[in-house]
Amino acid sequence: MAFQKYSIPKGIFGSPFVGFDQFAELFKDDQFYNALRNTLAMSVMGLVSGFVCAIVLALLLNEVRLTLFKRTVQTIVYIPHFVSWVVISNIMIFVLSPDYGPFNELLKNLGLIDEPIYFLSKEKWFWVIHTFAGLWKELGWSTIIYLAVLSGVNPELYEAADVDGAGRFKKMIYISFPSLLPTATMLLILAVGHLISTGYESQMLLGNSLVIEYSKVLDLYALDYALKLGDYSYGVAISMFKSMVSIILVLGVNQLAKRLGQSHVL
Repeated sequence: MAFQKYSIPKGIFGSPFVGFDQFAELFKDDQFYNALRNTLAMSVMGLVSGFVCAIVLALLLNEVRLTLFKRTVQTIVYIPHFVSWVVISNIMIFVLSPDYGPFNELLKNLGLIDEPIYFLSKEKWFWVIHTFAGLWKELGWSTIIYLAVLSGVNPELYEAADVDGAGRFKKMIYISFPSLLPTATMLLILAVGHLISTGYESQMLLGNSLVIEYSKVLDLYALDYALKLGDYSYGVAISMFKSMVSIILVLGVNQLAKRLGQSHVL
């Protein structure tokens, strides 16, 4: 379909073959580059914040000795993962609302603003808001693997560190963190493969017409052409482009991991 001028009545076998015309049009469209910029920006921000915060949270929870408190914190941070983006987005819209939204009310009570701010109408703030919403939703779930790795670290290493007089911070830096690196590297490689495939639910639900220049990602761009305009071949061409870029990114990061002596997938 990506190499055809596809139409539903003619089908795949009846639609005319146009070669790389769809891809040529793709790279001529300014909206494509805008959607690509938004996709990469939000993906990188989400990847970096989620990757770093998940490791930090796992290291901190691993140091908690009070079992009840540890399990309570784990439960609280895990719950958002099981909540749909519809609910998460509505919570974010309510919290940031200029009409008695908790965040605006807090800023006014602190004397930082005089008038409420409609945060979701600020184009350049959308990436930050989206990143925070994604971090809140997935942070707890991302720590599960890291906590599992830390639970398998040989206790004798910590006992030897105690004998040498190492405190909790040094044990965290010289034992816990290095133990996470192989697994973290492998998860990073797998995550990079989805760097350009961010989905569209969160952007569609949090975005609006005022921030469309910063909220439209490649998936929304493809849906607009495929479903609204009926240009299915163009939408498939965008999907093929995403797949090729994902493969290149995975292979590139995998080779980099090999050179650095870390774990690799291939």
